[in-house]
Amino acid sequence: MTLLAAHAAAEVAGYAQVAKQIIDLAVFGAAQNRSYRRLADFTDAVGNRVSGSHNLEMAIKYMYNAMMQDGLDVHLEPVKIPHWVRGDESAEMIMPRAKSLSILGLGSSVGTPPEGIQAEVLVVRSFDELKRRAGKAVGKIVVFNQPFVSYGETVAYRAFGASEAGRVGAVASLIRSVTPFSINSPHTGWQDYQDGVKRVPTACITVEDAELMWRMAQRGQKIVVRLTMGAKTLPDADSFNTVAEIRGWQHPEQVVLLSGHLDSWDVGQGAMDDGGGAMISWEALSLIKDLGLRPRRTLRAVLWTAEEQGGVGAQQYYDLHKVNLSNFDLVMESDLGTFAPVALQFTGSDAAREVMEEVVKLLAPINTTKLETHGEGTDISPWMQAGAPGASLHVADSRYFWFHHSEGDTMSVQDPQDMNLCSALWAVVAYVVADLQDMLHR
Repeated sequence: MTLLAAHAAAEVAGYAQVAKQIIDLAVFGAAQNRSYRRLADFTDAVGNRVSGSHNLEMAIKYMYNAMMQDGLDVHLEPVKIPHWVRGDESAEMIMPRAKSLSILGLGSSVGTPPEGIQAEVLVVRSFDELKRRAGKAVGKIVVFNQPFVSYGETVAYRAFGASEAGRVGAVASLIRSVTPFSINSPHTGWQDYQDGVKRVPTACITVEDAELMWRMAQRGQKIVVRLTMGAKTLPDADSFNTVAEIRGWQHPEQVVLLSGHLDSWDVGQGAMDDGGGAMISWEALSLIKDLGLRPRRTLRAVLWTAEEQGGVGAQQYYDLHKVNLSNFDLVMESDLGTFAPVALQFTGSDAAREVMEEVVKLLAPINTTKLETHGEGTDISPWMQAGAPGASLHVADSRYFWFHHSEGDTMSVQDPQDMNLCSALWAVVAYVVADLQDMLHR
């Protein structure tokens, strides 16, 4: 053990009692199930909150008022965000038999003409197959029936499927939903048109319908689909990142930032993605305030806007605050669900990692003492790329992509006890790092 590590171990061990107080309050005490109740109250009142919508404005007002009532220092920071509107949409298979297809248009997609697009279908399983069969794609609707490997890998089809189809002369693209499990449920998400390529309408279909059309195509059957989408992109909208703080008593200019995003897709309730992450970031501050604790540095919870459109609110926040980069001690993000916590993921220097290894030992009462590599999150990535230490919450997320960006993302997937544990972990890590003598080494 280095001298630095030995010093860190001794200092951090001194927080065992306060860590236990935070955990007891969150898991067994007066704050038990509070983050879950807050999430239920919020999502039931507001519903889903897509970028640019009235619901998102309502959500921001709701959280501003709720955190003010909680006695925190709260303010709003203005940003401009995309405003894409789904409109009415439908799809049906005309041949080889009549069948209604469940679809969800993808964010930033263009619409079809009012009468829709009716065309023959070309089913492929990969971008490579589309390239090989490019000559057959002209004037067709390309259906991607790509297998789910992992979200990180398979999401490329959702992001770029429309442009790859447009590039070879297709009139539209339908993408198999990016999920390992389906009950005939389409999943939406953002898609990126590539410059210089014809923009064609694009939507996700269910795993079941993608596989059905694949089987039909394998038999050599002619498949015809009619697609109607009223999607359009309106001018950028005004919005806000919502910020709540407990100011540090010694170094108020230095910041430990906790975060989740407040926007969601326009389906389900956005409870899991990312209502839970937003709520535990607020809850962490509440727990610390309830115990009368005040760290040396400022604890700042930021509820981002327009994450789903590519971290738009967070990028504007970074651009505004990066002048103070050296004062950001640790940036934290929870955006992969608030199921049972498994570990803390961390990106930073070896010296910072040694300190964080000691900090997670304080989580022994809830059995999450593991520190993993690679903090992740769309919203904190600009900070980490610039050299600030970053941390994210790793939870038992095997079911996360079952519900992700679908009508299934509701309060029913949340568990109060899991959220207690996530809140406790989030609060202990944030408070201890914010109160240590020294900032984490870069």
